[in-house]
Amino acid sequence: MSGLTVFIIYVVGVVTLAYRRASLKTAAIALSLLFLIYLIFGSGSWFWLTVLLLISAGLWLSSIDNFRRKYASKPLFAWYKSALPPISETEQEAIDAGTVWWEGDLFTGNPDFEKLLSGGKATLTPEEQAFLDGPVEELCKMVEPWNVHFSKAQIPEEVVQHINDNRFLGMIIPKEYGGLDLSAVAQAAVLTKISICGSVVATYIGVPNSLGPGELLIKYGTEQQKDHYLPRLATGEEIPCFALTAPLAGSDATSLTDTGVVCKGLWEGKEVIGMRLNFDKRYITLAPVATLVGLAFRLQDPDHLIGDTDDYGITCALIPRDTLGLEIGKRHLPIGDPFLNGPVRGKDVFVPLDTIIGGKEMAGKGWRMLVNCLSTGRVISLPSGGNGAAKYALAATSAYARIRKQFGMPIGEFEGIQKPLARIAGFNYIIQASLTQTAQAVAAGAKPAVPASILKYHCTEMARQVLIDAMDIHGGKAVMKGPKNYLAVAYESIPVAITVEGANIMTRNLMIFGQGAIRSHPYVLKEMELVNETDEVRATEKFDDLLFEHIGYTINNGATALVHALSGSVLANAPLYSPMKRYYQHLHRLSSAFAMVTDVAMLTMQSGLKRREMISARLGDLLSSIYLASMVLKHYEDQGNPEADKPLVEWACQYLFNQYQQAMHDVLLNFPNRLLALKMRLTVFPLGQHFHKPSDELERQIAKLLIHDSPSRQRLIEGVFSSESKNNPIHALNQAMIMADEVAPLEAKLRRAVKDDVLPALLGLELIEAGARAEVLSNDEAKRMREFDKKIMDIIHVDEFAFDAFSREAKTSTRQAPKKKAKAKTTSKAKPKTKPKNLPETPETS
Repeated sequence: MSGLTVFIIYVVGVVTLAYRRASLKTAAIALSLLFLIYLIFGSGSWFWLTVLLLISAGLWLSSIDNFRRKYASKPLFAWYKSALPPISETEQEAIDAGTVWWEGDLFTGNPDFEKLLSGGKATLTPEEQAFLDGPVEELCKMVEPWNVHFSKAQIPEEVVQHINDNRFLGMIIPKEYGGLDLSAVAQAAVLTKISICGSVVATYIGVPNSLGPGELLIKYGTEQQKDHYLPRLATGEEIPCFALTAPLAGSDATSLTDTGVVCKGLWEGKEVIGMRLNFDKRYITLAPVATLVGLAFRLQDPDHLIGDTDDYGITCALIPRDTLGLEIGKRHLPIGDPFLNGPVRGKDVFVPLDTIIGGKEMAGKGWRMLVNCLSTGRVISLPSGGNGAAKYALAATSAYARIRKQFGMPIGEFEGIQKPLARIAGFNYIIQASLTQTAQAVAAGAKPAVPASILKYHCTEMARQVLIDAMDIHGGKAVMKGPKNYLAVAYESIPVAITVEGANIMTRNLMIFGQGAIRSHPYVLKEMELVNETDEVRATEKFDDLLFEHIGYTINNGATALVHALSGSVLANAPLYSPMKRYYQHLHRLSSAFAMVTDVAMLTMQSGLKRREMISARLGDLLSSIYLASMVLKHYEDQGNPEADKPLVEWACQYLFNQYQQAMHDVLLNFPNRLLALKMRLTVFPLGQHFHKPSDELERQIAKLLIHDSPSRQRLIEGVFSSESKNNPIHALNQAMIMADEVAPLEAKLRRAVKDDVLPALLGLELIEAGARAEVLSNDEAKRMREFDKKIMDIIHVDEFAFDAFSREAKTSTRQAPKKKAKAKTTSKAKPKTKPKNLPETPETS
């Protein structure tokens, strides 16, 4: 038997053993048999005999517990403790936040798809559906976005009253305190729908139901605090804000310079132990109108009035607006929609200890409270806003691509438009699927911290691209601002969603993988926790068990990734009867590859990986891609696997797998250990990279689904405010699109008449009237075409304003608007500089 034959048999044997997750003893027996076979039948090469003997001996020795622990695990444990990177208090609390959900399966390399698919379908209760169909629908009809956005820059009183009367601000508050207690699925549906109202209204409702005093009180407040504040928050009697960000402390809460010093002071005429607060906060949403300020600060007790600790750390308290020394009410001017946002400051503000959320027992536990609330709040708030913006843009753009014509044909039939249309649809499907399925997990009791970061980053980034594509397709129509422009404000405002609740750069580079690699990995967190074990012998034994399980896990994932790559994933796990079986199989393969590369990266770079943000960000991209693909497949199953939606699911999976492939390529291209990078590349991509972007044909199919009132389009825009209302362009666009299909035969009749020289080559209404006169169209047909033309022109027209309408500070000026030569010169009237001039709410239409 030749050396090459032995080598091939050996490699196949090792891969098979690893793929089957063989135990140490099983592997030792198998390789010992291979050694005997070669010894008896081989050619006698001492090199191969020595290699096989050493490997077999090593496996046998490793299978002896006492020997392995003394000579391998004990020194490795000592090295591990010295090499483990230091973890700050805030990092540790972020790691501990929330629970592990589906992302934990993806880290194992062997995801249990039956577990995923049995996770329940997202549904609304009759009460929640009634709230959506009633108060939410009515709110959307009441709000005039241009009036709120441009003319007033605040919410009209009647809208605020409607919000308060229907307890919009109490969606997360339990019914026993007067709230609505909506499920996470219902909250997402509400915030998605009201996104059409603009961010002034959406943030007014969304922020109190996300990270803020309400959720902190529900989870950590004293009974007295809950009884007092929660009913008032539910009815809007109290308007909350939460002040965390300071000029020098944003995402890094350890940099907070805002302080609270425990001391004695007067409160309501009595001397009590309290806190003297000094703080300077900015970017605080709802601060200008807030009556109750949630405040994060560092609590210090130099005189030990409440305990032996000098510095308790980050603490959260509730400060009423009328507290002496609190400065509040000024506004920032955010980009896009001028939602209510401003600074909060305080100098020597004295408050009693019972203003601490949860009482003095919660002193110093503020960061833990915040990250635990953030683990669920980030799943709903901004992803819902991204979902609403994307749905709205899809509804508007798909209809516009059908009714707007160039060169005599709908622009949606041009391939240059079809590609961004398909991307809009694909991103919408991914956003909807990930939000719906993750919200359902939250409703079922999960607190998925890592998926919250994945959704925050990817839903907002995809929404940004959707809005860019929508603007490109609309062209000049979307550039000219005014009441008839239904895209510009969302387009201008999307950077806010990218920035708040953890800027996307930080979320991608630090949070998705940095938190996920420790929190969701089946072994890493358990191994780290052993460092603090006081019983050295017990710790070594536990480390030994975990270490060799971990090693076997890594080897198994490498073998699994290689086998599936060589076999085209045909041996991978998948639900047996799913029409998307191949995508499940590829997902299993990619999960194994991700798990293997993650372990190699953490082992070789150790603490350096924390600083190699470009690599850790790409590792996060790998996790995000397979997580989002999982949500897409689950969503399709929950909807009953509609055949018409298959192109959307295929586009989403192909896009995400291609993104995964590119991220993996970049990880391996920049991996510092080049030999390991080569070995991993041969394991992950032994036959090259074959996950291609969606094809042109697939994108053409999707575009055709969108420019007609198809069931697929209806499912994509489900949840958008589409009722008839003077403030709702979506209704007008939908009606025009439906009518476009109805009058298509009449338009064809007119085109034939022009081609046959029966009618002159005219356009629009002129051609319709000529067709009526020539009796090419009957009276009823001509009437129908006139109605259609009016609908189209009402949508296509843009707004125009008086020349000086944009001057917010009126001033005397000799400058004039361009006039016809025969017209007399006019100037604007002088007014006091301090008096603002509102822009007209009902401009003329061009």
